Amino acid sequence: MLTAALAAAATGGTMASAASAAATAPGTAAASQVDNRFWSTYTDWRCGSGAGTRVLAGRRPGLRISAPTGRRGYTDPHTGTTGEWEYATWTSPVHRSTVPATEVIASWNADTPAGTWIQIELLGSYTDGTDTPWYVMGRWAAGDGDIRRTSVDGQSDGKSSIWTDTFAVDDPASGLRLVSYRLRLTLHRTPGTSLTPTVRRIGAMASDIPDRFTVPATAPAVARELVVPRYSQNIHAGEYPEYDNGGEAWCSPTSSQMIIEYWGRRPTADDLAWVRPEIADPQVCHAARYTFDHQYEGCGNWPFNAAYAATYKDMGAVVTRLGSLVDLEKLIGAGIPVITSQSFIKEELTGAGYGTAGHLMTVIGFTAAGDVIANDPASPSNEAVRRVYRRREWENIWLRTKRYDATGRVRGGSGGVCYVYFPASATAAQTRVLKELGIL
Repeated sequence: MLTAALAAAATGGTMASAASAAATAPGTAAASQVDNRFWSTYTDWRCGSGAGTRVLAGRRPGLRISAPTGRRGYTDPHTGTTGEWEYATWTSPVHRSTVPATEVIASWNADTPAGTWIQIELLGSYTDGTDTPWYVMGRWAAGDGDIRRTSVDGQSDGKSSIWTDTFAVDDPASGLRLVSYRLRLTLHRTPGTSLTPTVRRIGAMASDIPDRFTVPATAPAVARELVVPRYSQNIHAGEYPEYDNGGEAWCSPTSSQMIIEYWGRRPTADDLAWVRPEIADPQVCHAARYTFDHQYEGCGNWPFNAAYAATYKDMGAVVTRLGSLVDLEKLIGAGIPVITSQSFIKEELTGAGYGTAGHLMTVIGFTAAGDVIANDPASPSNEAVRRVYRRREWENIWLRTKRYDATGRVRGGSGGVCYVYFPASATAAQTRVLKELGIL
């Protein structure tokens, strides 16, 4: 489900889009419409302010609990269970965005063994000199045995609100923008144990563009098709309805699973033991369960999907925005498939055969003519998943911020939102493109 787009439509707000350009520093893209900042290196973690945490050095640096600074109770709103937890915190330096932003989406990569979980918060400063409260961007664990991973509704200060996974200025037309922010991590563990989460990446994408129903056309630049596994969400219709009413709503985790397997990772037999044995592609059910947001009651929380992908060995994942198919072609050219978010009525995407208020697809390549090759999980079978969509139609439904629905009402669009998953062992060419787009 397209959470931020639906929020923008509901509030009359502006959906932000992205145009990327070369990074001027690691993790920061200098562009007119998008700013990425991710903390992941040893130096990054050392530059933050820790209380009870320690920095893990080595090939993949991270942040862990060293000596908890206190205990707190947490009553899980989805189970009613109250637990006691030790905790430690880390707060990032203030990041001044290159883009005074209407929207910010955080994402993170972490290992959370049983008995641990993390909370991610954002504190921002507005152009009027005031600050936001500490907004909770997610309470997350890889499993669901200790807490239920959840977004937090009802957060607003009268100037901005949190819409599931997205910070959004309430009235972009007022000119108010977020100019800087810091992120705070709270790492939790069972009291009296030596358990600890390990957070390997934390960051956010900030963005702002004017509303637009159409986007400029681009010329084809790359012809390449990546060999990505094909999975249909629709063959899981009715399965495990406790997770977003079953497979017909699983476009996001199905897309995530395709790319995870493209990179050579997959759940173990033990991981899948809970799935009924007669079910085909049980790993798709597994992805749905472990991306499920118990507050949103869906599997389409953007950062939760990225966090799920990063639970696999040596994987990194972020949520960001791209500015054009040219940016997407760079990633495909480097061998990196991308999950994109779009919404459209049936007539706007030739060959789809359906319309949607929000849908995730996996872009796996481009034809010689520049058309988009996508693994579309909204297909009747795995064999039917590979589709070719017209370039001009596809770039518009993905990159626009406003659209008309089938009744003629104005709705929001994703503005180029995508998930980018990549291995820690990325090639030099892949690393170069990821840095250019501000992801590394």
